[in-house]
Amino acid sequence: MEGWKNSNIQVFWGEIAPCEHLVQFYENDHIFLNTLEGFAGSGMLADESIIVIATSQHIDSLNQRLTDRGFNLIDMQESDKYIPINVNDVFSQILVDGWLDEIRFNKYVTDLMNRAKQGNRKVRAFGELVAVLWEQGSCGATVQLEHLWHKLYRELNFTLYCAYPKIGFTQSPTDSIDIICKTHSKIVDGRARPAPEIYYKSA
Repeated sequence: MEGWKNSNIQVFWGEIAPCEHLVQFYENDHIFLNTLEGFAGSGMLADESIIVIATSQHIDSLNQRLTDRGFNLIDMQESDKYIPINVNDVFSQILVDGWLDEIRFNKYVTDLMNRAKQGNRKVRAFGELVAVLWEQGSCGATVQLEHLWHKLYRELNFTLYCAYPKIGFTQSPTDSIDIICKTHSKIVDGRARPAPEIYYKSA
């Protein structure tokens, strides 16, 4: 695996830079949820704020995993240390005629970050908006959104993780993946690995 590095999953997420844009192309939901749990849980342990914009199914699964790990999600949500948001609630505010409105999107994310950064906390966010747009066939809007995210994560100084199911790349997958990878700083491997390990490389 040329260019890939491996690390303990807890070490990797615990030492992730405060300003990164990561992407994963995962084989199945189990692999994805393992990654998302590590991303969110390690941030909670570091007293960072966690934003998760995802489908209701993925939010429910993540919440169950984090609760099983002993996190008090109710208290964390009340203090805006944990902010789970359904993707459809975001789309209703940032899409106009199927395309992203850049002004609306920038305001939405900026307001969200101001909530999460209370007490000068660091923020890490997961966004499934791109994967849902891609699944719906909105390829142009997906690339547009990735570029907007890439611009904002640097301006607002937060860590951003995006993920796509590999099954969505059925036509010219290599070219499509390459285009998306160019808007990220690191790629997280989405194949099944031994439980304590994570593989990654620079985009």
